[in-house]
Amino acid sequence: MTRERPTLEAVARRAGVSRATVSRVVNGSTTVAVEIRDAVKLAVEELGYVPNQAARSLVTQRTESIALILPETANRVFSDDLFFPAIIRGVSMELDAADKQLVLMMAGSTASHDRVERYAMAGHVDGVMFASMHGSDPLPGTLSRLGIPVVCSGRPMTRTDHPVPYVDVDHIGGVVQAVRHLLAAGRRRIATIAGPPDMIAGVDRLTGYRTTLTEAGLSEHVAVGDFTRDSGMRAMHRLLAEDPDLDAVFAASDMMAHGALQALKDAGRRVPDDVAVIGFDDFEISRYSDPPLTTVRQPIVDMGRTMAKQMLGLVHGQPDVATSVVLPTQLVVRESA
Repeated sequence: MTRERPTLEAVARRAGVSRATVSRVVNGSTTVAVEIRDAVKLAVEELGYVPNQAARSLVTQRTESIALILPETANRVFSDDLFFPAIIRGVSMELDAADKQLVLMMAGSTASHDRVERYAMAGHVDGVMFASMHGSDPLPGTLSRLGIPVVCSGRPMTRTDHPVPYVDVDHIGGVVQAVRHLLAAGRRRIATIAGPPDMIAGVDRLTGYRTTLTEAGLSEHVAVGDFTRDSGMRAMHRLLAEDPDLDAVFAASDMMAHGALQALKDAGRRVPDDVAVIGFDDFEISRYSDPPLTTVRQPIVDMGRTMAKQMLGLVHGQPDVATSVVLPTQLVVRESA
């Protein structure tokens, strides 16, 4: 015999209140007196009442779902780049604690970008978070102007009439600390493997490198990668071909630094004796590279958690949601430098 599902009316009878009062309590209202809220919650627990999500959405005008948009292809998201699992982990931790559903979407092509825009504008989610932004993507601003809560990972590359809240890290400060560490060790022919110029992380990390070398009166040696291991390997081979006497390299991501380590090994260069290497991320695997990688630690999981906290604040109409948060970075010194 199938047990009937408890109804809102049954909870109201058990608690001795009206159906409307139960509805307000179940949907998170704070206007109900504490003793009444406690009585309703006790009745809910005793009866095993589970709110009907469809009906609840009609009352709250919320889907209880938040989208995380990664403007990348699936091949890139599920590659060996550990940034994406870390940011997803941080977002998930906060949304799980708030009983919200995470909707993960990739938008690495024009067609998928349009599909994401239609999905968000159709009201399937309560808010949208963006990570790994490229260039001046208009979608965050477009959705925000339509009243959809939006939060971005990374400072926008251009100013807009409708600014969107964001979380970032101190890219420039972290790189300045890394290059000064190389200078203090006596390195003078310091190269960089920069990140993509259409991403704020790539732009800021290159700025930190250039600023520090200019202050030291030294020449630049720049190659550009795309934050992947293969691009780091190719860039390192190119830098060595242009200047065989390089004695240090700052790579704008740990994955590119790992590629550089392989290229230096292939070229017969010893690390750090001949060439010191520093990365940026502090992924777990960097502790176990050969040699262990000196790197700038950025708190990626905390970035995801902070984004989700901002989003939850926007969804619930909190008045004090920070419009910009910049998290600190830290140099972690290991054997590669």
